[in-house]
Amino acid sequence: MKIKKLAKIAIFGIFFMSIAYVGVYLYARISPKLVIESANKLFFYDNEEKLFTGSNTKDWVGLDEISPHLINATISIEDKHFYSHHGFDYLRIIKSLYINFINREHVQGASTITQQYAKNLFLDFGKTWKRKAEEAWLTLRLETHYTKDEILEGYLNTINYGGIFGIENAANYYFNKNAKDLDLAEASILAGIPKSPSYYSPIANEENAKARQSLILASMVKNKYIDEEQMEDAKKKELVYLGFEDEKKLTTLMYYQDAVIQELQSIKTIPQSFIETGGLKIYTNLDSKAQTIMDDSIKKNMGEVPNLQIASVAMDPNTGKVLALAGGVDYSKSQFNRAINAKRQVGSTMKPLLYYAALENGFTSSTSFISEKTTFTFAEDKTYSPKNFADTYGNRPISMAAALTYSDNIYAVKTHLFLGEETLVDIAARVGIESELEPIPSLALGSEEINIMEMMQAYGTFANEGYKIKPYFIEKIEDNNGNIIYKHKEVKENVLNKSIVFILNELLSNCYAKEFIDYNYPTCFSIGPRISKKYAIKTGSTDTDHIIMGFNKDLVVGVWTGYDDNRVSEGSNNVYSKHVWVDVMEKYLEGRSDSWYSIPKNVVGVLTDPISGELANDNTKRKKILYYIKGTEPYDDSPDLDSLVPTVKEQ
Repeated sequence: MKIKKLAKIAIFGIFFMSIAYVGVYLYARISPKLVIESANKLFFYDNEEKLFTGSNTKDWVGLDEISPHLINATISIEDKHFYSHHGFDYLRIIKSLYINFINREHVQGASTITQQYAKNLFLDFGKTWKRKAEEAWLTLRLETHYTKDEILEGYLNTINYGGIFGIENAANYYFNKNAKDLDLAEASILAGIPKSPSYYSPIANEENAKARQSLILASMVKNKYIDEEQMEDAKKKELVYLGFEDEKKLTTLMYYQDAVIQELQSIKTIPQSFIETGGLKIYTNLDSKAQTIMDDSIKKNMGEVPNLQIASVAMDPNTGKVLALAGGVDYSKSQFNRAINAKRQVGSTMKPLLYYAALENGFTSSTSFISEKTTFTFAEDKTYSPKNFADTYGNRPISMAAALTYSDNIYAVKTHLFLGEETLVDIAARVGIESELEPIPSLALGSEEINIMEMMQAYGTFANEGYKIKPYFIEKIEDNNGNIIYKHKEVKENVLNKSIVFILNELLSNCYAKEFIDYNYPTCFSIGPRISKKYAIKTGSTDTDHIIMGFNKDLVVGVWTGYDDNRVSEGSNNVYSKHVWVDVMEKYLEGRSDSWYSIPKNVVGVLTDPISGELANDNTKRKKILYYIKGTEPYDDSPDLDSLVPTVKEQ
């Protein structure tokens, strides 16, 4: 009886689902035809309202202009039942669910070509169930209003072939030939790229690409597109990948475009109806001059060390407009955007936040701690023994000015502990750092991971004299009829004291000053000869990361270099981030007058010995004007704060 009851329930369920599917299918049939000619054809304009890229492809070709080998390879590996299903391969879905269940992880997908085309054609707003339902609905509408050949043609002309969109562009880029002329070996290589464009790019990862090619060729044999002999000949053929492109083409521009799309996806006020219409005109803050300078510098400086990657951003600190961005060395070889999606250790670039908090809590440019090998002892006999770069110490009291210029770690940790570890966490949040930070001793040395865009926001607050601004890419968006459907609204919040920011910025401008040459050198002294203007700069290095942040009133530039797999990065690698930084700052601002900050009325400059912070006299060898809130200038009996730091053991 139970079996009969279950059978009736199953039959009823299948009948109900069939009726529901037919109803949905008929509703899709009578729904308005999707306009795929303009869908997802986003037109991107720079800050001069010049089109810098539009649509995803330059060269659309008909199905009859594409090699049959490429078509067969794509269908064989992506969707062998493409011409027989109605948008969904149900047997494949059941099989993939079973395999994923057995392996307890997602190891196999079941998306058809139509589903992938729907996802690529209409902006993907994430992987929520709502988005999946939208994707399914769009898939049905594509299938009911377009022929299989039209869907396949659109798919092949818009798919990502390793940062190169569309099969005609890909054929030209990799082999310098048209899509119709691709042979079996070339076609089976290209057909493998879309599954994971970075991983299977033959230029970035030829070994992975060849393994994928073998899988595709085997599937073509199984599906009777080719025979064994053809498969073996294709596998043996030696291919030459040209990576052919105009030398003037910006290899990092697509990173900026990706950042724009990510911001677009976060704007809640854009009507969902744009999915139906497409053709959006997106007016961005891209400064083509800045992007070209950045791109040229990356090409010039980043080719010496294999696999070393970069994230670089240039921003107007007064508005938050992101003028240029690179999320890697070359978009065609890696589409991962490190500028907007990666978090890395920021090293000593964290220290200006700490020293702002110190200045706010009574420290001055002259406040001194002893720079020496130190072990800090905490409760339960826990210890922490930070070291200075190259194990170099003053072995005497040094001023905050010297500590910042040399990036002295001992001074930073003493300051951090003196203020209380929560103080730095609080100031970081105040200037816009949203990453969750632990109040630990090493936080002062940048041991926590933070995204470079967060650091740009923090440094932008210093550069604009105390206002928190949000970095942004999109100025306005118009629909295809010219109606403005979004316009950026500026939000500025005064979160820092202007006078204290001035003092901090002056301290940061010493990082290439010859007056600080003593037992150590300023951290940016090596690029000093290339610097023609006054800038505030801070570098930071860990075992795995190198970063430099710097600014004046007109521009903030941040650059990170390191490896994606977090391997140890040699200290010598920090020169690449420095050179890219100075190239962008100097070349972008070339011809402009020096843009620095006016001295606030309650701030006074005093001639000092910059290393000790003491008042200068006739016997002082090196002299430098340091700045103070009036009434806090140095005097003869400056206090020794070392005695007030938590238990310290000298070594």
